[in-house]
Amino acid sequence: MAIAISPLALPMPVLPPLPGVRLGAAVAGIRYTTGRTDLVMAEMDAGTTVAAVFTTNKCPGAPIDWCRVAMKGGRARAVVINAGNANVFTGKAGVETTKASAAAAAKLVGCPAKQVFLASTGVIGEVLPHAKLTAALPKLHESLTADGWEAAARGIMTTDTFPKAVTRTATIGGVQVRINGIAKGSGMIAPDMATMLCFIFTDAKIPADLLQAMLSKGVGSTFNCTTVDSDTSTSDTVMVFATGATKHPKAEAAAKLKDFQRALHEVLLDLALLVTRDGEGAQKLIRIDVTGAVTAKSAKRIGMAIANSPLVKTAIAGEDANWGRIVMAVGKAGEPADRDRLSVGVGGTWMAKDGAVIPGYDETPVVAHMKGLEVDIAVDIGLGKGKATVWTCDLTHGYIDINGSYRS
Repeated sequence: MAIAISPLALPMPVLPPLPGVRLGAAVAGIRYTTGRTDLVMAEMDAGTTVAAVFTTNKCPGAPIDWCRVAMKGGRARAVVINAGNANVFTGKAGVETTKASAAAAAKLVGCPAKQVFLASTGVIGEVLPHAKLTAALPKLHESLTADGWEAAARGIMTTDTFPKAVTRTATIGGVQVRINGIAKGSGMIAPDMATMLCFIFTDAKIPADLLQAMLSKGVGSTFNCTTVDSDTSTSDTVMVFATGATKHPKAEAAAKLKDFQRALHEVLLDLALLVTRDGEGAQKLIRIDVTGAVTAKSAKRIGMAIANSPLVKTAIAGEDANWGRIVMAVGKAGEPADRDRLSVGVGGTWMAKDGAVIPGYDETPVVAHMKGLEVDIAVDIGLGKGKATVWTCDLTHGYIDINGSYRS
C-alpha cells in the first residue's frame, strides 16, 4: 500500500561529510520486492568510541542482545542495519543471524566481530534470511562514501514517509566538531529509553564513559518525552559513535563538553520530533506543557497520560476543542492533582482555571488553532513547581489503515 508523505514532514538537510565515517545503502531483498534499499552499513575509523541506549521492552530482538554484549568493549568499527525484518522472537536462528552478520562485516572492515554493531527493524517473529544480508555486504562495503547520509537515512525506513536527519556543530576547546544523526520510526513509538532506530556520529574524541553519560542524560528529555501510540518497540536503539578524527584539546571531563552536550541534545530532540511528525497516519504535531506539578517526574507522567490518550488524540484529529478529555487524562495519570486548582489551555487560550470554565470563554480562537498542523496544550496542576514538555501526534484512520495491513 502506497503511503502519502506526512503533511508534517520536514525536508532532509544536507549532511556534510564527517571525518572518520563512510556509509551507504544497498538492496538485499530481505523482505521488500520493490527494489527499495533495505541494508545500511557505516564504517568508522579505528579508535571510535561508542555509547548506546536500548529498549526496556522485555522481549528484545537478537540485535539488542548482541549490542549489549559488544558495548562492554567501548569501541566500534562498523554498524550494520537492515529494514523489513526485526529479527525478534526468532530463537536460535536470530542468534545465528547476528553472529553471521557481525562476522561478515568484521571480515570486510578488518576488526573483531565485537566491534560491529547491529540493528534490525520490521516484522516481528519471522526468521531473518541472513544469507541475503551477508551476500549483499561486500558490494555495499565497496560502495561506502563520506556522502552517503541520505542513502543511509532512506535505507533504514520501514513505514516512515520521509527520511530523518539532523546536523549540528559544537566547539571543544575552541575547535569546531560536527554531529550528524539519522533516525527511523513512525509507529510502535513510546520510547522507554531510546526509540526506534537512531544513529549519531561525531568527529569529536570523547571517552566512551563520558559519551554514555551524555547520551543517557539526553534521551530523558527528548526521545523519552515523545509518543505516537504508547507501544514500546522490541528494537529501540540509539547509538552514538565518536571517531576522534578531528583534533581538539583533550576532553576528559564533562565540564569541557558543555557545548557538545548542548549540540547533542539538539540533535536528539530534533530527531525525536521528526519521528513524532511521521507518526503513522499523523496529521498534527501536539506539544503538551505541564506546569505546577509536585515534581518534574510527576509532570512528565501527567503529560504522557494526555499524550497517550486515544480520546485526546482523536479529538485533536477531529479538530474538536473538547478540553474535558484533557481533564480526564490528567485525572487518570495517578499523579497528585486537585480538580479545583487545575487549569487547561489550548493554543494560548485558557479555557478553564481553578477547576471551572472561565466565564465568557470563547471557543473561536481555540477552534482556529486546532485547524493548524501543530497544536499546543497547556496544563497547570496548581500544586508545585514541577514541569515537563512532551510531544505526540493525533490519532487518525490512517493509523488503522497502515497497521491493519502491515504484513501484507
